[in-house]
Amino acid sequence: MSDYQIATNCLHAGYHPGNGEPRNFPIVQSTTFRYETSEEMGKLFDLEASGYFYTRLQNPTNDHVAAKICALEGGTAAMLTSSGQAANFYAVFNIASCGDHVVASSAIYGGTYNLFAVTMKRMGIEFTFVEPDCSEEELNAAFRPNTKAVFGETIANPALSVLDIEKFANAAHSHGVPLIVDNTFPTPINCRPFEWGADIVTHSTTKYMDGHANAVGGAIVDSGRFDWTKHPDKFPGLCTPDESYHGVTYTERFGLEGAFITKATAQLMRDFGSIPAPMNAYLLNVGLETLPLRMARHCENALAVARYLQAHPKVAWVRFPGLTGDSQYELARKYMPNGTCGVVSFGVKGGRKAAEKFMAGLKLASIATHVADAKTCVLHPASATHRQMNDAELAAAGISPDLVRFSVGIEDSKDLIADIENALAGV
Repeated sequence: MSDYQIATNCLHAGYHPGNGEPRNFPIVQSTTFRYETSEEMGKLFDLEASGYFYTRLQNPTNDHVAAKICALEGGTAAMLTSSGQAANFYAVFNIASCGDHVVASSAIYGGTYNLFAVTMKRMGIEFTFVEPDCSEEELNAAFRPNTKAVFGETIANPALSVLDIEKFANAAHSHGVPLIVDNTFPTPINCRPFEWGADIVTHSTTKYMDGHANAVGGAIVDSGRFDWTKHPDKFPGLCTPDESYHGVTYTERFGLEGAFITKATAQLMRDFGSIPAPMNAYLLNVGLETLPLRMARHCENALAVARYLQAHPKVAWVRFPGLTGDSQYELARKYMPNGTCGVVSFGVKGGRKAAEKFMAGLKLASIATHVADAKTCVLHPASATHRQMNDAELAAAGISPDLVRFSVGIEDSKDLIADIENALAGV
């Protein structure tokens, strides 16, 4: 499908029905798969043959959708997970373990920050957080001999900082480690991080990819370009025998194109089991088919809302990367010239209390712990998704106490602006 445009691949990649087969791929709602002999099944357990034996590791429905997302990002291998949080955990834990270190942008989703700074720290993995606009010298100073990866978000949730992918990729590669990029907000429709030097891409498919708040999910895509074998001491899990599979070495058996995802599936999915239900994968695919159409409308509506807010006397500030004059505008034009996302962050004059009063006055937009679906929703991150952070951590993540995250849906923009105008009138 590489010859097709991305909008065509949203419909057709990942599944090719034969003569008389269903145009929509089937939901394989089965935990197990039957084999004629133990020898055939044994080859699957030894990673000597491809196939399915237990849905905790792999399922055909899931793999069709993973293949589609892989094609959209331009990768060589991909897998689905049960959530975006699981995708980020797997992507890092697949190459970093107790005693290792990771460099990460400080402007990331609060749940991811907590995963790194608290939970994975308890597992013995240390994280150094750097501001996304740090200098090259500051970025390079964050690396240690035991650094195994660099992590960032294309567009940070909810600070809306744009990652300078080339800068972070160059620093990562100069230290012999991959760059992992969470590409949830722009989706591959608006940004393909592999084209700018990223090595691994993750997604919370719960957001724009699904698009309808139907199913929680995540995805990991490998570019297949990072050469793990140049740094075997850094990545023994990929470059030395895995005794739990009779000594298979992933880079030797599956090459650079398949080693990372095969290990994540064979080891991490086997042991942690955070795989999406086949029905959830099917629902995700339904969303993927209209992703280009929805992203265009999200971006169009968000720009209209951002412009309205920018001119309103009760609004203290507005952050939207697609807005002329925004501090992130030039980076956004470089990496996402056709649009960014549908999320606008802003502050209401009067601080936290004013922000809460504004949100209570909305009728069309819903207060919800969600973002990036067809219906408009709004959240106060300091009180919700990032409430585990102290003031210093909030500031480092680019989140002020008055920040309102407004996820613009695909409703008529006139109705959205009227709803905002009415709510601001009550502040």
